Amino acid sequence: MTTLLAGDIGGTKTLLSLYRSRGGQLEQIAGERYLSAEWPDLASMVVHFLADQVARNPGRPEAACFAVAGPVQGGKAKLTNLHWQLSEADLAEATGIDRVELVNDFAVLIYGLPHLQPHQRAVIRNGTVEAFAPLLILGAGTGLGVAIGIPVENGLQAVASEAAHGSFAPRNEDEWQLRQWLQQDLHLERVSIERVVSGTGLGHVARWLLATRDPQGQNPLQSVASRWLDPGVDADQADLPAAVAAAAAAGEPLAVEALNLWLEAYGNVTGDLALACLSRGGIWLAGGTAAKLLAPLRSDRFEQAFLAKGRLRTVLEPMPVTAVTDAEIGSFSAACRARMLLA
Repeated sequence: MTTLLAGDIGGTKTLLSLYRSRGGQLEQIAGERYLSAEWPDLASMVVHFLADQVARNPGRPEAACFAVAGPVQGGKAKLTNLHWQLSEADLAEATGIDRVELVNDFAVLIYGLPHLQPHQRAVIRNGTVEAFAPLLILGAGTGLGVAIGIPVENGLQAVASEAAHGSFAPRNEDEWQLRQWLQQDLHLERVSIERVVSGTGLGHVARWLLATRDPQGQNPLQSVASRWLDPGVDADQADLPAAVAAAAAAGEPLAVEALNLWLEAYGNVTGDLALACLSRGGIWLAGGTAAKLLAPLRSDRFEQAFLAKGRLRTVLEPMPVTAVTDAEIGSFSAACRARMLLA
């Protein structure tokens, strides 16, 4: 029986967990959520957590993996929205854990995918997984995460990607008009993929349609849209993407149009990236929208845009697409990676 430490480190909150690996299965035995800004650094938080938890759960961790909201290079990382400077060497010294690894918080999901149980995933489209082939994961949440999994001798190697920051390429007149409006409205030098293909992007699509289809402000979504980007308004009180999804489910025409445009853009980008890495090992959708929009993602809108690659359609047709539905996938994947460090 092996004890592992997993961390999901964000600029706002940090989740630390202890897992036990027994008989090939991972079991979470402890977990605490912290406000990141209340601590001077990650090391002091982890030392506090271990002092508290090891007394209750005998057995110190043999390995640790911390999923970090920011780029990792050379065993070091700086969080995007926090002043912390992280170092694998410093964390190992502070905690007394010999095997410590920092991994980008989206790329780390690659390590959890082979170990997901049925209740942690849902089929979007069926297909055939090719053994020892790369796999792709996309996560439409606040932004768009992208990572690739490359098969290696002891499992998968995660490769982080900034593909979401490539340029958004309109395929039709509506997407061209959306792109032009976003560039002007948000005062952008260029429009990236994640400006459209993300949970936030769904909100922007709706704002564009409200501005162009409902200039008199009669649509009920207008009140949410007017408050959505206001920093003084609680995000839970003005969640435009959630409001659009709910209105679309109820059949409201403008919301349905917004969701359909977003689904087609998401499907198109997924197909492009699947071709870029030849992800015959499968495609995974994660992020906050995956579990919430299962039925729309299973629609023809997403699938046909995914497959619409001309002569290369036959390359994509066998690739399965699966959604990650577990909200704690970050910690679980970090624990899976920590276990790999002991192999």
